[in-house]
Amino acid sequence: MSHAKTNSGRFFEDYEVGQTLHHAVPRTVTNGERALYHALYPARHALYSSDQFARGCGLAFSPLDDMITFHMVFGKTVPDVSLNAVANLGYAQGRWLAPVWPGDTLRSESQVIGLKQNSNGKTGVVYVRTTGFNQDDTKVLEYVRWVMVRKRDLDAAAPTTVIPDLAPVLSVEELHIPDGLNFSDYDFGLAGEPHRWDDYQIGEMIDHVDGVTIEEAEHMMATRLWQNTAKVHFDTSARPDGSRLIYGGHIISMARALSFNGLANAQMIVGLNGGAHANPCLSGDTVRAWSEVLDKADTSAPGVGAIRLRLVATKGGDPFKLKGEDGKYLADVLLDLDYWALMPK
Repeated sequence: MSHAKTNSGRFFEDYEVGQTLHHAVPRTVTNGERALYHALYPARHALYSSDQFARGCGLAFSPLDDMITFHMVFGKTVPDVSLNAVANLGYAQGRWLAPVWPGDTLRSESQVIGLKQNSNGKTGVVYVRTTGFNQDDTKVLEYVRWVMVRKRDLDAAAPTTVIPDLAPVLSVEELHIPDGLNFSDYDFGLAGEPHRWDDYQIGEMIDHVDGVTIEEAEHMMATRLWQNTAKVHFDTSARPDGSRLIYGGHIISMARALSFNGLANAQMIVGLNGGAHANPCLSGDTVRAWSEVLDKADTSAPGVGAIRLRLVATKGGDPFKLKGEDGKYLADVLLDLDYWALMPK
C-alpha cells in the first residue's frame, strides 16, 4: 500500500544551507493556553497572572507567558526540523521581540544556517534560525537551535560543513523591552517577594527549594498543547529502551516556574543566550532547580533592570554542582539555560 501522501519528515541529507522552511498550521492563542500553562506548571509570575498588575507595569493588560510563545513557535518547527532528530542539542541568540496577547495568531519559519555530518556517518547536526510572527507579520520571537538528525541514506554524500558563528551572549542593547513597560510603581507585595534588581549580586547562587515529579500524562498533554509531534515524546517504539523522552521545553518551563521561589520579580524573559539539555528526563524523575546570577545591566525603561541568570534543572542532586572534573555535565543535571530577564529596580 502506498504512503505517498504521508510525511515521514526530513532527514539530514534533505537540508541545505540557505533553505527556508515555512512551517504549517498557524495557531490562534487565547487565555485557554494561559490556564492550561498554569495547570501544567507551577507558574506564578504576577505580570502573566493579572491584568491589573500588568496595567500597573505600563502594559494594556497581561500578555501570555514568554514560554507559551516559545513553545508555540518551537512546536510548529518540529515536523520540518526535528521529527527525525536524535536529540535537540542547544540554543543561542534567542530574543523575544514583542508581547503575545490573547487573540494573536502565531506562525513560524526557519532558515537553515549550518550543517555538519557526524563522524559515524549515520547522523548530522542541523542549525536553524527560527522566527515567530503574529498575524500582522510582526516578529515576536527569534532563536537559533541545533539538532542531531538521522540520515535516511547512509551512503549519501556529506555536505560541506558550515558551522554558524554565534555570539555566546546577547548584549543588553539587543534586548527588546515592551513599549510602555514601567516598574516605577511596581507592587512588591502583590508580586510575592521584596527582592529587587539592586538586591542581587553577580555570582549569587539561589536554591529554588521546591521539586515537581514529572508525570507521563502531564508531559504528553503539554507537548500536544504546543503541537509538538516529535516521535520520541509519544511513541515507546521510537527509543531503544521503550521510554518516552520528556520534551526539553517542558523542563525549561518547569524550572522557570520553580524559580519563582527566589526570583519572583524576574518578570519577563527577553533573551536566551544559550542552553543545553544536558541529560534526558523521563517520567518519574523529580525536577528541582537552582540559579546563578551571571550579570546585571541598566535599561532605558523606567525602573527596569536586566538580570542575566543561569537556570539549572536537576533530578535532585546537590544544588550548585554542574559539571565534573572532566568538564562534562553531572548525570543528574537536566538543563543548563542562560537567559536575560527584566526585574524592577
